Amino acid sequence: MPNHLVYIIMDSCRYDSYQAASTPNMDKLGLAERRYSYASWTSPSHYAMLMGMVPHTSPRGVFASEVYKHEFAKWVDRLGIPNLSFKTFVPQLSLPKVLKDQGYRTIARVSLPVLNQFTSINKFFDDYKLMGNHNDFASMVREIEFPTQEPRFYFLNLGETHYPYMLEGEDLPHISGVHGVFKKMDEFILAGNDEQSEKTFFDAEEMQRLHKQQIKCVEYVDGLLADLFDKCPANTHIIITADHGELFGEDGYFGHGPVMHEKCFEVPFLEGINP
Repeated sequence: MPNHLVYIIMDSCRYDSYQAASTPNMDKLGLAERRYSYASWTSPSHYAMLMGMVPHTSPRGVFASEVYKHEFAKWVDRLGIPNLSFKTFVPQLSLPKVLKDQGYRTIARVSLPVLNQFTSINKFFDDYKLMGNHNDFASMVREIEFPTQEPRFYFLNLGETHYPYMLEGEDLPHISGVHGVFKKMDEFILAGNDEQSEKTFFDAEEMQRLHKQQIKCVEYVDGLLADLFDKCPANTHIIITADHGELFGEDGYFGHGPVMHEKCFEVPFLEGINP
C-alpha cells in the first residue's frame, strides 16, 4: 500500500521561532531546513502547497525549472508510488487530485477562516472542515484514523502559531487578519476611511513578548505530535512546515501579508517517516 501522508502547516511560524523552541518530537523526523514560502500570507501559500509545491530552497546558478522538477520528483519517494511525475499533476496541478487518483482518501482540517470549505481550496478533498476553534490541533489529532486497507492524506492547517498565539486571558490588542478585514470593509467604507481608526503600533517590548509566545506555541504543537506519531502507522510520511513567516518589529513591520521582508518568507521545513 502507498505511504500515508500527513502534511502539517503551522500557520505563520517563522523559521527562528522553530529554532528557538524545544521540539523533541519534531526532532525525531530530523533537522529542519530553512526554506521559503511561495507567498507572504495564508491563502496563496496553501494553494501553492496543494499544487504539490513545498516551500522552496533558494539555490543560485541553476534554472528555476530544474528546482521545480527535482521537488516534484520527491513525491515518488514520499509516497512510494513509482509512476508519479510532474505530468501526473497536469492539468489540474492538484496534490489532492493526484492522491485521489491513487486511491487515497483526502482529508483536510483547517483553522484559518480564509481557508473555509466554501473556498475553491476545498476542491478534490473527500472531507474538508474548518475547525470551530482557532487553536484546536488537539481535536485534529483525536479525529485522525488510519484504516488498514486505505491510504490517507491528512492536510492540517494549525492556528496555534498564528496571531494571537494562544494568549488567552491576557490583555492583548486585537488585530484583524484579511478575513476580519473583509467582514468589516463595509463599515470602514461607510465611516469614510477614517485614518484615526488605525491601531496603535506595538512597541518593542510587546513585539518581543509576542515572538516568545509564538515560540511557546511551537512547543505546544510539538507536545501534541507525540500522540499523533503514536497513531500513525509505520508507512506514514510526515511533512511539517509553515505557510509563511512573521514580522516582530524588524525594520518597523509586524505580521505578514502585504510585507516584503525575508522574515515574512522564512519557514521551517522538515519531513520523514513516522518515528
